[in-house]
Amino acid sequence: MLRTKLYADPSSVFVHDLVTRAALRFGEDVAIVDGSSSPPRRLSFSEYADSVERLARGLVSAGIQPGDVVAAFLPNSWEFCVFYHAATMAGAIPTLVNPSYRERELRYQLEVSGSKLLVTDGPLIAGVNLDGLPSLKRVYTTRSHGAGSESFSDLLSSTSAALPERSDNKATLAALPFSSGTTGLPKGVMLTHYNLVANVFQLLGETALPLEHEDTTLCFLPLYHIYGLNVALNPSFVHGVKLVLMPRFEVAQAISMIRSEHVRFIPCVPPVLNAFLRAAESGEFPRDHGIRWVKSGAAPLPAELARQFSDRTGIPILQGYGMTEASPVTHIGVLDAALAKADSIGLPLAQTNCRILDVQSGVETSGPGELVMRGPQFMLGYWNSPESTADVLRDGWYWSGDIVTRDELGRYTVVDRRKEMIKFKGFSVAPAEVEAVLMEHPAVRDCGVVGRADEEAGEIPCAFVVLRDGFVESEQLRRDVCGFVGERLTHYKQPRDIRFVAVVPRNPSGKILRRRLREQL
Repeated sequence: MLRTKLYADPSSVFVHDLVTRAALRFGEDVAIVDGSSSPPRRLSFSEYADSVERLARGLVSAGIQPGDVVAAFLPNSWEFCVFYHAATMAGAIPTLVNPSYRERELRYQLEVSGSKLLVTDGPLIAGVNLDGLPSLKRVYTTRSHGAGSESFSDLLSSTSAALPERSDNKATLAALPFSSGTTGLPKGVMLTHYNLVANVFQLLGETALPLEHEDTTLCFLPLYHIYGLNVALNPSFVHGVKLVLMPRFEVAQAISMIRSEHVRFIPCVPPVLNAFLRAAESGEFPRDHGIRWVKSGAAPLPAELARQFSDRTGIPILQGYGMTEASPVTHIGVLDAALAKADSIGLPLAQTNCRILDVQSGVETSGPGELVMRGPQFMLGYWNSPESTADVLRDGWYWSGDIVTRDELGRYTVVDRRKEMIKFKGFSVAPAEVEAVLMEHPAVRDCGVVGRADEEAGEIPCAFVVLRDGFVESEQLRRDVCGFVGERLTHYKQPRDIRFVAVVPRNPSGKILRRRLREQL
């Protein structure tokens, strides 16, 4: 089965056009239910679009010009959503920052992106030093005041500032999320309006994401992540789907929202499906739910987990595949039981061309081989990083680093990967970033980090550490090293397993031989 049709033509459509069109079509229907407020705050499509336009004019009044980078450092909330769409309407480039980041991670993204304005909340920047960032001029806080910040409500004040003229949607950036790509420290991924809108229209095209106006989407996936942003938030405006936001996943609150908001669709990651399965086994998951289907992505879905979840809850699963560099979806399964395959990432989306190349010869094969793709959803490149861009974008084709096979029905299955990334509960962890922090510890002479298989998390970061002279292996030192990383990097990057070794294997040029480390696991 070949997908060929998009929902609509993405040419000349900007991301914020989805918002203004939804306001005209769906008016007073509920657009956003913000579960971070008590009681939850509800915004209609008209109210949402009005807030977006007022905030866009406020950003222009605050000195933001087309092409300036502005940063959102917020959990899922109505403020995050409105700021994101307002930034694009103002011609700015929103860079989306993980709200669990520590100071060094936040400063890194703000500095590398050249962010001129930051929207956050007081508790998130309490004790955080933002001095010395050359581009950052203004900081706004949403619900609680932060030292040196202005009020987010000031940006929403009425203003007559003129919005910029529209430009080429294929050349204008609509998001600058940071991803580690296949290796290394996080890099800004340059996604245009055309990239994001095309991917939304690919998803809503034939036999892909079957959203309807009557649906309600529950979103606990972080909106700073491209999965939440362009699979949950942006598609909801096309069909006028109600989006229910949670700031983070908590199984009890999610079940409560499923009941109270009559949820019909949930984008998930495998650990969430595992949590729902356990809740169903204990009788906590509602038997009379109205969920039509769930989508699984961001990490491999074990076939047995998929089978048990659907058997226990009666909910079919669509497994998808993609990456930040692809806005993010390239493949998705089908709900047709005759074509569904539990361990498959499904079929390519419309206008997504795929090749499988033998790893040794580079000759095209049916697999196994590296998946190479091109399509309208693929990024322009990495921000200020032409060498990294050239590594993955070659003659218009994106080299994924994943090893796949393709069966006689055209379904793809990921069987291995060449890239070094660790997938912890769907989050990407770059070994090099963790290793750089470990090397700052006074006891560490050398180290190497790889992923260790874990039933619940998928993989956990495991660090092999060579100690300096004078330090002795102990359980206390193991805890100290873990805590040292935990103070400097967000929680999911912290090694869960520290192994003291005599040497970290390296090749003659000094590159860590991660395969040999994995063999020790």
